[in-house]
Amino acid sequence: MTRRRVLAIGLDGFDVNLAEGYMAEGQMPALAALRNRAARFLLDEGPGPRRGLEWENVISGLSPEAEGHWGSVEFDPACYTAWKDGPHLEPWWTKTDLRVVVFDPPALDLCRAQNTDGIVAWGAHNPRTGRTARPAALLDEFVQRFGDYPAVEWIYGLPWPSAARCRLMGEGLSRALEVRGRAARWLAAERLPQWDLFFAVAGELHGGAEGLWHGVDAGHPLHTHPSAAAAGAAMLDIHRSLDSMVGQLVNAVRDATVIVFNMGGMGPNNCDVQSMVLLPELLYRHAFGRQLLTLPAAWTATPNRVPILDEPDSWDAAKEFWIPEPRSRTAATAENLRAVARRIPEPAKSLLKGVRSAATDWRSRNALPNRLVENLDYMPCYRYRNHWPRMPAFALPSFLDGRIRINLRGRERNGIVEMSQYEETCRTLETMLAECRDPRTGEPTVATIERASTANPKNLVGSESDLIVVWRDVAAALKHPRLGLIGPVPFRRTGGHTRHGIAYLAGPGLEPGERGVHSSSDVAPTIVQLLGAEPPIRLAGKTLLSAPVP
Repeated sequence: MTRRRVLAIGLDGFDVNLAEGYMAEGQMPALAALRNRAARFLLDEGPGPRRGLEWENVISGLSPEAEGHWGSVEFDPACYTAWKDGPHLEPWWTKTDLRVVVFDPPALDLCRAQNTDGIVAWGAHNPRTGRTARPAALLDEFVQRFGDYPAVEWIYGLPWPSAARCRLMGEGLSRALEVRGRAARWLAAERLPQWDLFFAVAGELHGGAEGLWHGVDAGHPLHTHPSAAAAGAAMLDIHRSLDSMVGQLVNAVRDATVIVFNMGGMGPNNCDVQSMVLLPELLYRHAFGRQLLTLPAAWTATPNRVPILDEPDSWDAAKEFWIPEPRSRTAATAENLRAVARRIPEPAKSLLKGVRSAATDWRSRNALPNRLVENLDYMPCYRYRNHWPRMPAFALPSFLDGRIRINLRGRERNGIVEMSQYEETCRTLETMLAECRDPRTGEPTVATIERASTANPKNLVGSESDLIVVWRDVAAALKHPRLGLIGPVPFRRTGGHTRHGIAYLAGPGLEPGERGVHSSSDVAPTIVQLLGAEPPIRLAGKTLLSAPVP
């Protein structure tokens, strides 16, 4: 195959319907021009949005089955703890002779990518790695030239209670895109110009769409809120800045074939409140017949209305009063360990110290320092964790669809559900969830419930759940005929993720025009073919270039 340079630009948080509406209005001229000369492929992420691993899948090129990795949140059944984990796999290009330069792709661990230069976790949304660079000296050079990321406070901003904060979020993310554009051009055309693949991802729209979606969606319950107009204007500003960044980067490397893409799309958030607050409380009441969640009487008195936070308030501050913080067991555990240690004979203590020293030395020599592990103490769902060992089923922390873990004997340390009762337990939970209604609309709160992909429940890995709850619509509360009203609580993020993405491909030999709908898993094989390379592993999906030209 003939080698070609490929410029791959990931637009994290890009929604094709919203953006192409702006293009039609003349607001995004650079991307409109690219669209007109590109082959246009609509992408379907399938169940990907409920896993939150779309960038890891592009980088590894593997399916969840091949990865053995079903989500970014890991659960340890031995101690009933959960955490958000870093990337597990090396990039698909690691075992090739390709020269790769990257700028801020999420879920890329440079320690696992030995033939890759560039910078990660400078300003990425959900990078799941620590900030680092290769060559190592590049990081200081980069920061001296461009500074630290200028919009840190808005990467995960929740500004909807305040019109002023919505405006500030738009200004901050737009300014960050201007800096990102200059930095990307410097890396690609000046500092590290010898590459076969330049892979850059801009995450500003991810944070912007999650925080400001109510400003562009006339059907959103908060679209009539006083902040909606400012949120809509901010979204337009971010899109304009993104358009300028893409246009200038494409023009800076005119000899490259271009793929501009996002694996999924954006829409109203129908997960945060349901998965983080309502579902864990529902399962708690199912287990114990009483409530743990305590909300202001003014909210519960009007269950058909969405509670509105005052302008100075924040969701993160408000949630601190809803669910009691679990009492720490750290001190008791430490004292128990000390008591055991006092009874160990001295020769055994010396042996254990030697083992511990050797283990520490091994970890220091084999550690992957760029992998980031994040605790989940800030999530309301995680405040139920001390009760999990005594519940037949509990809700795992989730940023997307609801995830239920059965407390299965022989799998969980304190499992109480026998394997012979597993199927009945699943059906009971499915029936209970189907009975829940949204007090605001009267409609069912659940769209579908899916079982785990692993056939034998005892073989579930830490990133899997027994049941996945796909929510029907935006909701602030649910009501069950036996367990009562849960909520309402204020919305957190107003925007969320959908399964519908886009890829624009432009370059020599690529005929422009529509190419239909394809799997998002086809992006990695397509980049391989555009490069004229041979994949070193069997990738999920197939190249988009195999699609027939109409």
